Amino acid sequence: MILILLYTFLISGILIIFCIDKKKDFLIRFFSLLVSSLVLIVSTLLLLFFKTNTLSNQQNCFVCFNLHVLNFSTNFGLDSLSLLFLVLSSLLIFLCLIFIWNEINYKNYAISLLLIELFLLLIFSSLDLFIFYIFFEAILIPMFLIIGFWGSRNRKVRAVFLFFFYTLCGSLLFLVGIFYLYILVGSCSIEYIRVFCFSLIEQQILWIAFFLSFASKIPMFPFHVWLPEAHVEAPTVGSVLLAGILLKLGVYGFLKYSLVLFPYASLFYSPAVYTFSIIGIIYASFCAIRQTDLKRIIAYSSISHMNLIVLGIFSFNLLGLQGSIFQSLSHGFVSGGMFFLIGIIYARYHTRFLFYYGGLAQTMPLFSCFFLIFTMANIALPGTSSFSGEFLLLLGIYKTNFLSGILSSTGVIFCGAYSLWLCNKILFTNLKIFYTFKFLDIDLREGFILLPLFILIIILGFVPKFIFSLTNFTCLDILFELNQI
Repeated sequence: MILILLYTFLISGILIIFCIDKKKDFLIRFFSLLVSSLVLIVSTLLLLFFKTNTLSNQQNCFVCFNLHVLNFSTNFGLDSLSLLFLVLSSLLIFLCLIFIWNEINYKNYAISLLLIELFLLLIFSSLDLFIFYIFFEAILIPMFLIIGFWGSRNRKVRAVFLFFFYTLCGSLLFLVGIFYLYILVGSCSIEYIRVFCFSLIEQQILWIAFFLSFASKIPMFPFHVWLPEAHVEAPTVGSVLLAGILLKLGVYGFLKYSLVLFPYASLFYSPAVYTFSIIGIIYASFCAIRQTDLKRIIAYSSISHMNLIVLGIFSFNLLGLQGSIFQSLSHGFVSGGMFFLIGIIYARYHTRFLFYYGGLAQTMPLFSCFFLIFTMANIALPGTSSFSGEFLLLLGIYKTNFLSGILSSTGVIFCGAYSLWLCNKILFTNLKIFYTFKFLDIDLREGFILLPLFILIIILGFVPKFIFSLTNFTCLDILFELNQI
């Protein structure tokens, strides 16, 4: 019933905002924030009262259509993994709606953001592979509009088509694999597919079909080309959603489907995954060091962190799996905060060119404090959520393969190098008054956006046990499937 309530909130909110006249700005803003806040509150309450001592999905609902022209049924439900990503999504969408409060096209932005939230809710709650695929791809439409219509430069056309091409074409084999599963099993329900016994060849072929789709979303090397372009050309909320939520769809797919449905193939292809991930970590780190666009630096940093998360997933032990889930959440908070901060100074100075900035610690002390804290979180300083996640990830990778652990840990060193260089360049070098002549620090609205992310980063850094207790049974279930080989 609670899932149906969430769907009702979002669908009715989108329809109400769509029907409101564009001139009634306050009503549009009020209803969009109301709907988003209700979803955030309900999903947070679900998280707090979630039963951690069971593997079964909770808040299940069954949807069935028995019409003359349509005979269709599907299941929805939430486990700990999907609920955590749902809370992350609802929080970032709510903060994005506050960030665009002064935008002229608020109505179009709000509809797109609430559509994304609805699609994410359906993705994370679906227990049917075909429904998952439909909304997994449908989320491209509002993101296409956000980047293609409200991007910052003419180059946004190239960026949005790269984004569309990589993510859509990477999923074509995924669709073929779903059709094959339906023919073979007779159902797309994940509960039926899990108990079906696939041959080794079938597992290997189907795993590749799933892998191409999820690897393009993360994105892994060499499917990463679209991400820096999309980040640079997207508006701030587009970058926040890309880094904070959409990249996690690939992680969710690997954990929820690839490892559980095709355990033999996951082990068989793990050396290739390790190779691509290590190359991605080192290559993205070197690329980040030589960038001059603020968004590109954070974009390449995201690629490096996400490839490290993939290594943790394919370490096939409890430490790596727990670390990958925890670091996915932490990366959503940290990278989302970094892109919000870049959006704040871009709104003031209308440039992201690094060498135009300097000495902001003298003129924007609150901004500088937040930027320093989020930078420290990005390099996994002890006491922040990223430290707990990366520490577990590296332990899990070392436990499986010592050499891979050594090579992947270089990404942490490189991340410290370019993050501290970026922070020093913006905050502590000579003040460039000629370029940054408007001295306007963070206002109340911007502080309200950054403060929840800061609080979550610190709380999860000191008390990570809550997340680990939630995801423990999910990780053990994945390991149980892998140990059946």
